[in-house]
Amino acid sequence: MKKTFEFLNNLDKNNNREWFQSHKDQYTSSHEEMIAFAERLIAEMNKYDIIQTISGKKSLFRIYRDVRFGKDKTPYKTNWGGFMKRATAERRGGYYYQVDPKGSFVMGGFFGPNSQDLLHIRKQLEQEADPMREILESNAFTSFFGELLGEQVKTAPKGFDKTHPNIDLIRYKQFMLRHDFTKEEVLHDDFHVVVAKAFTRMRPFLDCMSEILTTDLNGQSLIGD
Repeated sequence: MKKTFEFLNNLDKNNNREWFQSHKDQYTSSHEEMIAFAERLIAEMNKYDIIQTISGKKSLFRIYRDVRFGKDKTPYKTNWGGFMKRATAERRGGYYYQVDPKGSFVMGGFFGPNSQDLLHIRKQLEQEADPMREILESNAFTSFFGELLGEQVKTAPKGFDKTHPNIDLIRYKQFMLRHDFTKEEVLHDDFHVVVAKAFTRMRPFLDCMSEILTTDLNGQSLIGD
């Protein structure tokens, strides 16, 4: 990741089109390095999960920013981010990675459940949250991820009792996990393996959420034959 860190550090100091165009070779070298990383990561992840994302290039997000609506008009992101989607209807959730000289990390989970899925998750948690709590309160989880992240409503979603014993989980609108890496980890030759191991630590949570989303309140599968 040395080429990428060098490029991103320079871009952070010169975030304008003139500099970018005159240093396109740095961008190209970094882009190729990140594609190669993403390709190795996908291959590594397919040892442990089934990844729908077909290539490193498809995984990476563009470095160009959409400046139409935000106050920040700088034209480029100063990090590389990418996403991998889990394959098949039984495996829900996805994996996000971000490489940034100021702080690289991975995230995973459910970034924006649609209203139907969110209501289904909440009803399931209202009925039974022990399997989820067992994961979230385990030492394996807390020592690596800390706590469950995501936006929450302030009191209780419409139709749910604010005094319900599981209201702390029902309030969530997003369900995300995060782990940060040191600069030394990112610059190591096997960083793709380090990232894949971090993602595999998410599997108990992702699989629990997948079970919630693919079964009804009686535990029957919602996946058609």
